[in-house]
This record gives sequence, structure tokens and C-alpha cells, in this order.
Amino acid sequence: MADPRTTLEEERRETLARLATLTGDFTAIVEASEGSNADDEHDPEGATIAFERSQLDALVQQARHHLTEIDAALERLHAGTYGTCERCGQLIAAGRLEARPTARTCIDCASI
Repeated sequence: MADPRTTLEEERRETLARLATLTGDFTAIVEASEGSNADDEHDPEGATIAFERSQLDALVQQARHHLTEIDAALERLHAGTYGTCERCGQLIAAGRLEARPTARTCIDCASI
């Protein structure tokens, strides 16, 4: 596995960039619909503005949660507990950490 700190820091940068883009997109949708009395709920052309806002909001929340998980993983790395399962105390397999660097549990405990 590559250096976990480098991996987590890169993932953090990517997540912050994605969050900035999503937040900008959300703001643009809200600003575009302000002052409009368009009936987007009955638009036969596709998704409604409300649906788009809801979908973007869900993606923003997901990115924020992932950022929290990355920061927690960096804290575990600093504390020397990174790679140790929070449930059973066993080591988390390198393959799991490579696939999911923010993993808090080993595969056995994650499947419980």
C-alpha cells in the first residue's frame, strides 16, 4: 500500500474540490430559480429544480461526511491507531485499507 498519509491527504484535496464544485452548482441552481414563478413541478421536459436541488444537496452531504471520515483517519494515523479495527482491535487488511483508506473496521467486523 502507498503511504497512507499521502493517500488520505490526496483524497482530502479531491473531496474539498468536489465539495466546492457541488456547493457552487447548488448555489447556481438556487440563484437561477430565485424570482422565477415557473412551475417546475409540472415541466414535461425532465427533472424538476426541486429534484436537482435535492440531488445536489445529497451529494454535498455525502462529500462532507467523507471529509469527516478522512479527517478521522488522519487523526488515527497521528495517534498510531490507523489500520487497527475499532471493534475487535485486530489489524485491518492492507487490501481493505488500499480500497478504502478511511476504513475503521476489519472486513469481519464490517460484515456484522
